[in-house]
Amino acid sequence: MHVAYLINHYPAVSHTFIRREIHALEAQGVVVERFALRGWDSTLVDPLDVAELAKTSHTLKDGLGALLRGAAGYALRQPGPFFRAMKQALALSKNNERPWPYHLIYLAHACRIMSWLRGQPVTHLHAHFGTNSAEIALLVKALGGPDYSFTIHGSEVFDDPKHHALPQKVGMAKAAVGSCAYIAAQMKYHTPHALWDKINTVHCGLAPESFAGNPAPLPDTLTLLSIGRFSPEKGHLVLLEAFAAFAKDNPDAKLVLAGDGPMRDELEARIKALSLTDAVRITGWINSDQVKQEIRAASALVHPSFTEGLPVVIMEAMAEARPVIATYIAGIPELVQEGKTGWLVPAGLMDELAAAMTDFARMSKADAARLGQAGLERVRDRHDAAVEAAKLKTIFAADQP
Repeated sequence: MHVAYLINHYPAVSHTFIRREIHALEAQGVVVERFALRGWDSTLVDPLDVAELAKTSHTLKDGLGALLRGAAGYALRQPGPFFRAMKQALALSKNNERPWPYHLIYLAHACRIMSWLRGQPVTHLHAHFGTNSAEIALLVKALGGPDYSFTIHGSEVFDDPKHHALPQKVGMAKAAVGSCAYIAAQMKYHTPHALWDKINTVHCGLAPESFAGNPAPLPDTLTLLSIGRFSPEKGHLVLLEAFAAFAKDNPDAKLVLAGDGPMRDELEARIKALSLTDAVRITGWINSDQVKQEIRAASALVHPSFTEGLPVVIMEAMAEARPVIATYIAGIPELVQEGKTGWLVPAGLMDELAAAMTDFARMSKADAARLGQAGLERVRDRHDAAVEAAKLKTIFAADQP
């Protein structure tokens, strides 16, 4: 089986789950080509991402001018398919979040990908995210390329699905995938019933080595860990307020914010204003090995997001037998079980988040370890990368001659 993957930005620190998915498919004998729009100039800290960079072709690497010239050449060589695809691109621009010129640029990306596919036995194109990468996959199909599918992880169905032309993308696709049952349900909500049989649930998975070792024992120092990009939807400001209240009765507790992003200056200012400078540590961007080290050094993961799909960091923390305190949103309750593997709190409520931290702090280390072990067993059962990749392989196999 020979397939291609299309991602807007790859490789990237935040897209290790895609890398794991590709590697799991390759371990099952699937040949995978990597295509991306951007990412050739990314600063990468993980050696596995550096290796992926060498395997990835980027449509914008030579600049927008070269991309457009390539599309013009394609139109001269293949006028019929090109103008049919252009008509499709303009149709997708109607009521879209972006005006029509962007969609003609997406067509230019599709032309570049078609040139890369020429002469290769690629039978299926799979895109990650239901935004521009899914549209480009659709336009590749319109140009005469292979059937396509795409995976949605959250914002495309939460924010403005109609302006992302979700029904059209599902309608043209061989299959559409939600990364959790909640996302798949939202896809159904925003598409006609006649398309529902195309919609599947395939979880993001963890590699076998994630379950191979013995989890580290819980540390003696109470250390709460939050992992994620510093952006508004992640709820870091609520977390800092909750931790400040919690720390009044737990002055030795520590909080680690693993990540970076546009809100870093604001978070650092709030840490100072709350007199938490000695209790809160910001790591900056870290690679997957460093993420694992931070999890193993932590007592529990705290994930205070306002909106999510089903975060991979929760899976990674549970694989290290760490209890999880998370918000009761989207797909998170499909994995985190109240009182069994951690705590679920309403998003945005500082007092309830602080109360969950307090409940955890009062728990014996033995009881906390039992929660962590239950979480490990649950994530192993539901998020094995090999099992999830096999589901995708079945979807891709439908295109085999």
